[in-house]
Amino acid sequence: MTKKPKLYGLIGFPVKHSLSPCMHNAAFTKLKIKAKYQLFELRSEELEDFFANLRRNNISGFNVTFPYKEKALSYLNIKAPGLREIGAVNTVVIARGGKLKGFNTDFAGFRRHLKELKVTPKKVALIGAGGAAKAVCFALGKSKVEEICIYDIDAYKSLGLVGQFKDVFEQTKLSAVARIEELNLRDKDLLVNASPVGMHTDDPCLIDGNMLHQGLFVYDLIYNPAETKLLAAAKKAGVRFSNGLGMLLYQGVICFEHFTGKRAPVEIMRAALNKGVKKL
Repeated sequence: MTKKPKLYGLIGFPVKHSLSPCMHNAAFTKLKIKAKYQLFELRSEELEDFFANLRRNNISGFNVTFPYKEKALSYLNIKAPGLREIGAVNTVVIARGGKLKGFNTDFAGFRRHLKELKVTPKKVALIGAGGAAKAVCFALGKSKVEEICIYDIDAYKSLGLVGQFKDVFEQTKLSAVARIEELNLRDKDLLVNASPVGMHTDDPCLIDGNMLHQGLFVYDLIYNPAETKLLAAAKKAGVRFSNGLGMLLYQGVICFEHFTGKRAPVEIMRAALNKGVKKL
């Protein structure tokens, strides 16, 4: 009897825009692993059924994206180091006995990409206070930045994020602001958009281009579209910028190694992402 391929994937809503399948499937092919990675676009009412039927559906592991990075925590049996502090999960592996072990590879992926970009921030403005922002905050705190100033349309979320990390990273000054103008970008050397604003063509540009300056690096976690309105404003202002494709790659590399226990073929995965981007 032929053994079924192991199934991996991504849960979230929406997920049709994701390039994760091309990256992981290219790695499976390269290493001759009998497995497939696919998208699971789930509405909130479908989440319970998904988790209840993991073994029946032959699912061995999956990634988690917006808006379930926090909600999925309640389904985990085992939490990897750092997960409790971050409070958001993006990788789940089905361990022995069907137990669910959760990881957050976003923060390490973000740090690795910043290092590749040669960005060493001291004062950071962060837009968003959801699951992705928590990973970014954790990464920046680990890097011992001096200051993180947070804006979210939901003021309670930004205040909550400050409260979550202020005692974890005592060397970093964390603050929340009520208006985006209060991020005081003139005093910052890194601006990170960790919100979903920018994914859709009718989304506004969150930042007035006049607020950007030469000493500021603009980083948008969104990678589809490859150039959001925020990044277009950065380009027009002549400041350095990047989308989140590198973060996607490096968090995916770590995910793949959790999934398979094998060293990820980084350049194969990078090439697959670059090819995928051109098809968008």
